[in-house]
Amino acid sequence: MSLDLDTAAPHSRHAHRAGRGAGRGRASRRPLTRLDLKFSPYLYVLPFFVLFAIFGAYPIVYTVWIALTDRSPLNATINFVGLDNFVELLTDDPQFWNAVVNTFGMFVFSTVPQLLLALLLASALNRRLRAQTFFRMAIAMPIITSTAVVALIFSMIYAREFGLANWLLDLVGIDPIDWRASRFASWFAISSMVNWRWIGYNALIYLAAMQSISKDVYEAAALDGASRRRQFWSITIPQLRPTIIFTLIISTIGGLQLFTEPLLFTSGSGGISGGSQGQFQTITMYLLDVMNQRFRWGYAGAVALVLFVLIALMSIVNYLLARRISSDK
Repeated sequence: MSLDLDTAAPHSRHAHRAGRGAGRGRASRRPLTRLDLKFSPYLYVLPFFVLFAIFGAYPIVYTVWIALTDRSPLNATINFVGLDNFVELLTDDPQFWNAVVNTFGMFVFSTVPQLLLALLLASALNRRLRAQTFFRMAIAMPIITSTAVVALIFSMIYAREFGLANWLLDLVGIDPIDWRASRFASWFAISSMVNWRWIGYNALIYLAAMQSISKDVYEAAALDGASRRRQFWSITIPQLRPTIIFTLIISTIGGLQLFTEPLLFTSGSGGISGGSQGQFQTITMYLLDVMNQRFRWGYAGAVALVLFVLIALMSIVNYLLARRISSDK
């Protein structure tokens, strides 16, 4: 019996020491655990802020600085001019205001029909249709099409001589239109190009949001006698409010930065001038004109900052309008 007690005692002492060692190990790991919980989230998001500082914050700060100077590759020295670039831009530059009118005109011609047609198309695709997958894939095709190819095709459609659009007009007895010479005709042509490319994209976003709405709500409304139109305006639109606001803001940013489509729509040597009289020159085209043709980098910085303010203001206006309209439904 004494032998059993003697042999059991070392085991208990070893177990006690092991327990104390494990306790000390856990105690030593507690500070590391607290540090990990405290600092690891910041380490995870650090790469984003580093990239944002390099490619986002620094260009903005540099643009603000350069807009306050007369920076130019033609000048060896850089002089601080304060707000002179902004004063000249806003008070004594008719070409800039022409670009502003063109940009907002094409923005209205493209964004409003684009989002309305995308809503209607998404509502149609949200119902049971034959070959439903085919139609959903088909509306995504313009998204993956190269912008250069789209511009080339639409340039042929709106060609003055032998263009498809003028051929259709001739069938109904309307004289041919020079789509690049007239301001409103060029707006319509470029906006149709933008609409064709992005209606399907917005329709897919709306369709994904529609499919997240509970079917029970529609069934209850149908039992109460609500028509499809009433269900669309009273159920679908209010439920899509966050998605509509998102597409409005994204479309505003893209519409006010319109560049590729009008640039490629230009025929001949017009380049970034936007036609012979600047009838479809946008703000971004004018910015590039100031920077690369006139070599006024400081003035181009002022144009970029004014465009930034216009985009921010229009995004806020569209956000408030979308909230107001959807809340009224």
